[in-house]
Formats: sequence, C-alpha cells, structure tokens
Amino acid sequence: MSGATEPAVFIIFGATGDLARRKILPALYELYRQKCTDAGCVILGVTREQLDDERFRKIACDTLTEEGIPVADARAWVNRFLFFQSIEAGTPADYQALTTRIELLEQKFDFPQNRVFYISLPPGAFASTVQSLGEADLATSTGWTRLVIEKPFGHDLESACELNALVHRYFKESQIYRIDHYLGKETVQNLLVFRFANAMFETLWNRDHIESVEITVAESLGVERRAGYYETAGALRDMVQSHLTQLLALVAMEVPSSIEANAIRVEKIKALKAIAPVRMDDVVFGQYTAGRIDGKKVPGYREEPGVAPDSCTETFVALKLEIDNWRWQGVPFFLRTGKRMPKRLTQIEIKFRRAPVWMFRSTGTEELNRNTLLVTLQPDEGFSLFFDVKAPGEPFRMQRLPLHFNYAEVFSAIPEAYQTLLLDVLMGDQTLFVHADEVEASWALYTPLLESSRALYPYAAGAPGPAEAERLSARY
Repeated sequence: MSGATEPAVFIIFGATGDLARRKILPALYELYRQKCTDAGCVILGVTREQLDDERFRKIACDTLTEEGIPVADARAWVNRFLFFQSIEAGTPADYQALTTRIELLEQKFDFPQNRVFYISLPPGAFASTVQSLGEADLATSTGWTRLVIEKPFGHDLESACELNALVHRYFKESQIYRIDHYLGKETVQNLLVFRFANAMFETLWNRDHIESVEITVAESLGVERRAGYYETAGALRDMVQSHLTQLLALVAMEVPSSIEANAIRVEKIKALKAIAPVRMDDVVFGQYTAGRIDGKKVPGYREEPGVAPDSCTETFVALKLEIDNWRWQGVPFFLRTGKRMPKRLTQIEIKFRRAPVWMFRSTGTEELNRNTLLVTLQPDEGFSLFFDVKAPGEPFRMQRLPLHFNYAEVFSAIPEAYQTLLLDVLMGDQTLFVHADEVEASWALYTPLLESSRALYPYAAGAPGPAEAERLSARY
C-alpha cells in the first residue's frame, strides 16, 4: 500500500468497543508499519469509561498482540501514538475538554488542525454524537475535518433522511465518509478496472449478452453476540440495503467520466434510482432453524441467546430486482444473503446468454452451457470465467472449464478492507464511501418491503436457504 497522508489526530468514539479493537486499531497499526502514516497519525480514544492513557494503551496492546503483532512492536506503537479522553456524560463541558485535549496533542506533536472523527458506536448514538461535535465547533478547523460513520445509516428511509439532515447541519458532504467495509475489498475495487479497462468485457456488459446477475453474501455463522442489534435489524437492513446493493451499483453503473470519487458516485446513484419498485412476489424471507454446520449441531435463531422465542426477524433474504434503463432492461438481478449457510461466500455471478445456434446437436450434446463470470470477494478473492472446450479423445464430448485469476496466487499480500478505507480517509479520497443520495435511494427501494406483511420461511442451519428461494430464481 502507498499514499501520502498529512499529519492528523485520529479520534475514535467507542475506542474500546469490538469494532475498534478487531478492525480499526489493527488497521491503523498496519498503516504505520507500512509507513503510510510517516507524516504522523496520533490516535485519541474516546469513550464514557473512566480510563487514562495507560489503561487504554494496555487494552490496545493486548488487542494487537492477540492479532499476532509482536508484543514489543505493539507496545512501542501504543506508547508513542495512543492517548485517551473520557467524555463521561457527554455534556458540553465534556466536549470542551475533548477539544482542549485535541489541541494539546496538536501542539505536542506540532500538527496542523487535521482531524478524523470516527464514530464506532451503536447506531442509536450516531445522531447525538454528531450533534455534540457540531455544537462544540469541532466540525471545522484551520486544517481539514473528516467524519467517519459506520453502517447502518438509519433503519428506514425516514430515519436515514433525518440523519443526513442532521449531519449536513454541521458537516459538508465532502467531509463525510459513510463506511461500508465491503467496498474496501481489493476485488470490489478491481471490478472497476475489470469492467472499464478491458474493452472485451465492457462491450458485452448489457442486456444483449447477459442473461442474469446474482449477488450472494452467505455466512456460516449465526447471530453470535449481536442479537440485541440483529433483532431490530434483520438481514434486509443489515446486508441487503448496504453491502449487496452497493455491489449491485458497481456492477450495473454506466461508465463514469473519470476515476474520481464524484464521477463514480454519480453513476452509482443513477443506477440505484433506475431500479424498479420491488414486488413482494419477488422476495423470499427466511429464518434458520436448528441444524448442522461443519458436522456440528447448532441452535435455531429463536434459540440463540438474546433472541425472542417468537421472533419474526429474517436471517435470510432472496429477491429479484429489475433495472429500468437501456443497458439492463429485462435482465434479472438476484440478491441473496443468509446466516447459517453451508459456507462463507461472497460472490457475483454473471451469466451470459447461450450461443443462438446450436451446431453440436449431432454429437449428442443436448444443450450448450452459458459462459459464466464469477467474481469472488471472499474467502478466495479473484475472478473465474467458465467456458466450453472439447475434451480429448472420442466420442465427441464438451467440458466446462474455468479461466481464473486468484489474488493470493499472484500477489503476496492483500490489504485488509479497513486498511484501504482508513488510508483513503486520511488521504481525503471518497471513492469507496457512500454518498447521502446513495443511502436514501437504497432505503427508498427497501422501506416498502420492511413495512409490508410477509411470510417467513424456515430453513435448517447448513442448508442453502428456503426452498422458496430456489423457486424464485427458477421462475426466471
């Protein structure tokens, strides 16, 4: 990784939380190790806990060593660059104390007033934290100020619009980085290069040559320790509205005028706004029951700790979308996600139309396979293009084989998504972040589904989802 960053204070709200410990702090350490932040990056942890610098550093050091970082290296980094500030009750006086601490750190390290505010908090705390920052005049400085907000951004269209309005009261859109870690994956970024730098694919990227697109995000894990959040969210809010729809936008967008963030965002928004209203007949909701994963018995969703015994929260969604524009008219887009699936997999499957003339019937081959492009985001990032070849020998026989590219086989190391995204924040690059209009367009699409009555189909843990989901794709 490379990039020229400027000196900055990186303020993390919720600095002792799960996300900060598992993702943010390790990513910041890795950027330091790779010399991406040589100009200087001081981290200020902020929570309502009564900690001091030393206790926060110990928490951070323990976290880093659990990630495999040598103890001496972790300790040297945290002792040099990590500090802590409590905001206790979150009063104006607490935020004034936070302002003073930031200014003292900038003086200590001789930094300009470049600041990142990362809100790594539960969704219910987003609005109050943004408002407190704004009222404390922390939205502006003599340098630059950037605000990073995790998903979910709202829980329906109305709440997303309200949150956007509140954030825009204090911050400009150019300062806001709505983070979706799926967009930080190398394969997602490479999708832009794959489409637009290779003429052979872009000329085929339309309704004349593509029969269908399916985007799958499957998780083998259950709800784990997130029942409190998941019970109020469900798969549609948690995965479809954000991750899957962002992937769809990148697949479906028109050619942007440049690689700049604004040009890409414009085309993504146009693609999202062209999606036709979703019919309830084209949606399947499911919930996992007890079953087996990797040969081990696992409980059903309603038996998980913290889940209501009569919960109607969906853990699986499959739906069909249609995009009403010239490029995609008549091409179905299938989105599918679920927990307790047979294996962990994130994949985009693009099926091309069959050849219009079947000249090999006399050989006994009944049907020509479709050429299929698989874009795999996890666990093995890469591309595979399937096509037919003649198998050696007699009788005449055709075989479907892949032409593939795997990142791990070519490149020694792939940056973790948060490393990519945090470096972009420090560099001021918004290409991989979600614009306000994208958030609202996505919620406008799915809010009617959230407000409708719906059937909930069971599927056993370890199964690929309810049978009704298979019937949905078979209809098309």
